Amino acid sequence: MAAAMFTRLTKLGKGDEYEDLEGDDNVEMDITDMYRSVGKTPGSHQRKEGETKVIQRQKTPEMPPPVEETFTVQECIDQIGFGKFQIKLSILTGFAWMADAMEMMILAILSPALHCEWRLEGWQEAFITTVVFCGMMCSSSFWGSICDKYGRKTELILCSLITCYFGILSAFAPNFIWMLILRGLVGFGIGGAPQSVTLYAEFLPSKSRATCVTLIEIFWAIGACFEVLLALLVMPTLGWSYLLGFSALPLLIFSLFCVWLPESARYDMTRGCYDKALQTLERIARDNGKPMPLGRLVEPHTHAVKRGQVKDLFIPELKVTTILLWIIWLVCAFSYYGIVLLTTAMFENPDGCHGTDVKFNPNPTCFLECKTLSTKDYIDLTWTTFAEFPGLFITAYLLNKIGRKYTMVVEFLIFTLFVMLVNICMTRAVLTFFLFVARAFISGAFQGAYVYTPEVYPTSMRALGLGTCSGMARIGAIVTPFVAQVLLKESAYAAISIYGVMCLIASVAAFLLPIETKGRDMKDSGS
Repeated sequence: MAAAMFTRLTKLGKGDEYEDLEGDDNVEMDITDMYRSVGKTPGSHQRKEGETKVIQRQKTPEMPPPVEETFTVQECIDQIGFGKFQIKLSILTGFAWMADAMEMMILAILSPALHCEWRLEGWQEAFITTVVFCGMMCSSSFWGSICDKYGRKTELILCSLITCYFGILSAFAPNFIWMLILRGLVGFGIGGAPQSVTLYAEFLPSKSRATCVTLIEIFWAIGACFEVLLALLVMPTLGWSYLLGFSALPLLIFSLFCVWLPESARYDMTRGCYDKALQTLERIARDNGKPMPLGRLVEPHTHAVKRGQVKDLFIPELKVTTILLWIIWLVCAFSYYGIVLLTTAMFENPDGCHGTDVKFNPNPTCFLECKTLSTKDYIDLTWTTFAEFPGLFITAYLLNKIGRKYTMVVEFLIFTLFVMLVNICMTRAVLTFFLFVARAFISGAFQGAYVYTPEVYPTSMRALGLGTCSGMARIGAIVTPFVAQVLLKESAYAAISIYGVMCLIASVAAFLLPIETKGRDMKDSGS
């Protein structure tokens, strides 16, 4: 009787794993040990039936359905990493920046060349430069719309062909009016060039994006230097028309190479072309020799965020920042393009003080006593243009060392110091050195503003904030030719001093910025 009871309790304690102990003569077991083995006490006998059911459910649990693995475009690019594909894309994007830098740098060379040949007055000479920036301002929203409707690749090819076409036509401009029309259309095309960086950034891994987008500016410096060297070879023998034609050809080459360029996978996803997006990602993986993530490509799950409006830039947390950034961007463009134009204007300035050794051109080629740029002028212009390189590397170091806002403060102050020194009567070598240092630090301050602005605004209004700042920069670029090319002829001291005072104001604005973005996470909303 006792043996039978013991056998049943043993079965209960093990669930369905029954073990018959009746045939074992050597087993000795205290009843308390048996109760411990089942986790019960004698007073818990009434719960044994329910507990048996729980044990049986644990043995055969219901397995959850398998979860399908998925990945987004950015997750895929992050896993593939930076490789051969991004290197080729960097070169192609950089080539676009080079070509556009050449079209911008030619503004400092074209006006002095036409000054004597077409008997232009000062305001006409300045307007040849201003009209390009007006075209850029008018086309910004147009190219953004094309980019969203037809894709980044289509927009880049189209704007490059337009810039190239009207750039070549500019070489055949018969008079001042036609030159204004054609250069304005060139500016209209250049307005779409920044979209090359948009496409570039969409193919970069997250951890490499900031560094790569910053260093791509090296190609702008290369393009500016190449344009001056091209002018050194072409202008003394062939003249300005050949320079315009040769300067437009790199954009044609870029358009042809764009056949290799894939469409943005992000853009394809937004219009529902999942297969094309997946093919693009697979191509990147093959080029980089990396495996694709497992699973299915999906769109990222994002919360609906209300698009920013201009009034949102003036919420209490951002009002002061927005106003100060508008001042900084306006001064950056005003001073950067101003120092570019000021360099050639100073070289042809016949006051006998600012690096020139004659008070007039002894052999005028037209009714105006004007001094055209000589080979020596182009060589010195080349040296000042090379200032872009040290300016970029110094800025990259300072941004991470002392922070964004203090980098801009320091570089604005150094620019102010050296541009004010230009007011002193000096030799050509000293003038070239002062202009070199001034250009290095104003280009660095401009780059600092490019880094700071997207970091300080939240995602919901980041594009709007950057866009309004860019608009203020265009205003500064439109105004600066009338200071560097018109006022300079009336009073070099007044023109130079304006640039110094403006950058002093910008340094104060940068110092007063309430937020330092170094090491700060980028926010998604303004709240």
